[in-house]
Amino acid sequence: MPQTDPTDPKPIVAVTGASRGIGHAIVKDFHRAGWEVFTLARTPFSAVCPWAEGIVKHIEVDLSDAGSIDRACETLRDRLGDRGLGALVNNAGISPKTEAGGRLSAQETTLDVFSRVQMVNLMAPLMLCQNLLEPLRKNGGAIVNVTSIAGTQVHPFAGAAYAVSKAGLSALTRELAFELAESGVRVNAISPGEIATSILSPGTDRLVEQEVPMKRLGSPDEVAEVVLFLCSQKSSYVNGAEIPINGGQHL
Repeated sequence: MPQTDPTDPKPIVAVTGASRGIGHAIVKDFHRAGWEVFTLARTPFSAVCPWAEGIVKHIEVDLSDAGSIDRACETLRDRLGDRGLGALVNNAGISPKTEAGGRLSAQETTLDVFSRVQMVNLMAPLMLCQNLLEPLRKNGGAIVNVTSIAGTQVHPFAGAAYAVSKAGLSALTRELAFELAESGVRVNAISPGEIATSILSPGTDRLVEQEVPMKRLGSPDEVAEVVLFLCSQKSSYVNGAEIPINGGQHL
């Protein structure tokens, strides 16, 4: 298991989609906990992240392009050297909307859009797991996939392509957890519901009032804390789980 003893070398985590919202909170939580953090994103590292103080490492990658993913993983493996990887968090995802900003139904979704969503949300996490398996095995690392409540029930804002990709990511989590358990790599998922980020859809307040028993949005920090737990020794016997973080919305 990754160690967090201050006398030991820092454990290392790689996080996709860390520029805002849940991903940004995840990176900050790991940083505060003493982890060395690598971020992978399509855009350059943002200057609006002064908390990083130059410690966070950033690798540009287009998760819709298989070649870009391979190159980014090669770069990360080179930077890791022989240190291994303590955790991989597959957080990045896309959710296309209609031109008016509404839910994109299955009937309206073109094959090109459907394929791109599956590539970014499902196939990219698989490729990252495959490419980074050796350093993860070296450190007895953990993988956390970020799924969604939309993967298990029809959601008024998340479209069909997104829902299918997240349901697939849930299944992939189970498959990898079963396959990698004996090698010391644990694989789990978190399934957020309505979280207070900058990309909330109009009408979310009404949805929360009607469908969330706790009657409030979750915070990105509440999600990040569960991710950190799943990558730590505190969850050393947790494998193949998918933890809902939604205030009871799934009920």
